[in-house]
Amino acid sequence: MKSAAPTSLLSPEHIAMVDKGVSAIVSSCDVQLRPSIMRAMGSSITPDGGSITVYLSRRQSRQLLLDVAATGRIAVVFSEPLSHQTVQVKARQARIRPAQASDEPQLQRYRAAMAHEVAKVGFEARFAYTMFDWQLDDLVAISFEPQEAYDQTPGPRAGVALSASGATP
Repeated sequence: MKSAAPTSLLSPEHIAMVDKGVSAIVSSCDVQLRPSIMRAMGSSITPDGGSITVYLSRRQSRQLLLDVAATGRIAVVFSEPLSHQTVQVKARQARIRPAQASDEPQLQRYRAAMAHEVAKVGFEARFAYTMFDWQLDDLVAISFEPQEAYDQTPGPRAGVALSASGATP
C-alpha cells in the first residue's frame, strides 16, 4: 500500500502569500535559549509549502547563524505589510549554505516584490531597493521543512497552531 504524500502545514493562501514575497523576520536561539533575530534579504517556498529558504546577510546575522548552526532551530515570521496577515513557521533541522548564483533570480524577485509591498503602505520603491541591497558573496541560505506553523495575524486567532491542512483548528 502506498503512503499518502505529507500534507503541508500551510494552506494554499499562506503558500501564495509567502511566495509572492512579503516581509520575513528570522529568529533562532542559542543552547541557553537566548534569542537572535534578523530581517531576511529574501525568501522562497516550494509550491507545496514543504520547504522554505530564507537568505540572510552573513555580516549582519553572525549570532543568528551561529545559533542555527549550533541548534538547527529556526522560526520565521512572514507578514504582509498592508494587511498584517502573518504566519509563523518553525523547524528544528535548518541547514545553512552559501548563496549561489542560481539564487540570484529569486533574490531579485523578492526585492522587487518587497518594493511593491512597501509602496502599498506609502514608501517609495527606492526604500526597499536600498534596504534589500545585497552582495551575493555576503548572503547565506537557510533551508528547512516547517514542523510547526501558527496564524500570527493580529486578532483573536493570533497564536493558533495551523493544522496539517494549513487551516486553524
